Amino acid sequence: MNERLSVILPAKNEAGNLPPLLNQLATQFPAAEILVVDDGSADATVQVCREHGVQIVRHPYSLGNGAAIKTGVRHAVGEVLVFMDADGQHDPGDIPRLLAKLDEGYEMVVGARQADTHASLGRRLANYGYNRLASWMTGYDIRDLTSGFRAVRARHFRKFLYLLPNGFSYPTTSTMAFFRAGFPVAYVPIRAGRRGGKSHISLLRDGSRFVLIILKIGALFSPMRFFLPLSLVFLLTGVGYYGYTYFTMGRFTNMSTVLLIYSLSLFLIGLVSEQISALHYKGVEEDQRRTRRDDGKF
Repeated sequence: MNERLSVILPAKNEAGNLPPLLNQLATQFPAAEILVVDDGSADATVQVCREHGVQIVRHPYSLGNGAAIKTGVRHAVGEVLVFMDADGQHDPGDIPRLLAKLDEGYEMVVGARQADTHASLGRRLANYGYNRLASWMTGYDIRDLTSGFRAVRARHFRKFLYLLPNGFSYPTTSTMAFFRAGFPVAYVPIRAGRRGGKSHISLLRDGSRFVLIILKIGALFSPMRFFLPLSLVFLLTGVGYYGYTYFTMGRFTNMSTVLLIYSLSLFLIGLVSEQISALHYKGVEEDQRRTRRDDGKF
């Protein structure tokens, strides 16, 4: 990996967790740009970063994890970006494994947490559910949808920056965007450590949000996978109800008409949404051709 590397660490009140992580990064990657985005911390996070001589960008108040990621990407100068949590869960020793996968031709490599490294049984079950739902929505095997430990090509990641939300769902959005754009994504198994301090994510509060986010992102990136099953449900219900009323009352009811029209409407909405979704990737193919041409591949 001869490309310039930037390591981006979104941080909020992580003064106690940052020192060992920053020391490890500085030792293992002395030539890399280490960029901490302080998301409105109320502790000594900024002071710790200055003492370790790393670059820091500050938010005047908390804007969210996704907003911190976007700020970091806008300020980073590296051709390859590595995103890590600042709470000590991710081992910098795994970064070379992610970069090695990029060298194999992948455009995004995700550190997939092994099941027994999640903090609790509830989180394991929740993440399993998220992964299965997202895999169905995208048509690809997604092994860890919410992992914040990943390496990406900066030129590709920046194309989808405007799509990323400000909250905790940037991994979900970026993963599904890369799959939809046809960029190859790889997974490398990792063991995540226990974070220091208290997590900013609540399973009960944020769990339903993640499900809604997956559905919304699925509707954005793969509309027909979202609308077609709903259309079929209303179609079969309408036909079934028509059959019931025809044989029991000998007539075609208004309810059957409503169900069939609603089925057609959902199908047409999905069809139009599919065309609109394709506009998000306008220019991606041309950029890929330009990149291959610059690399001398044709």
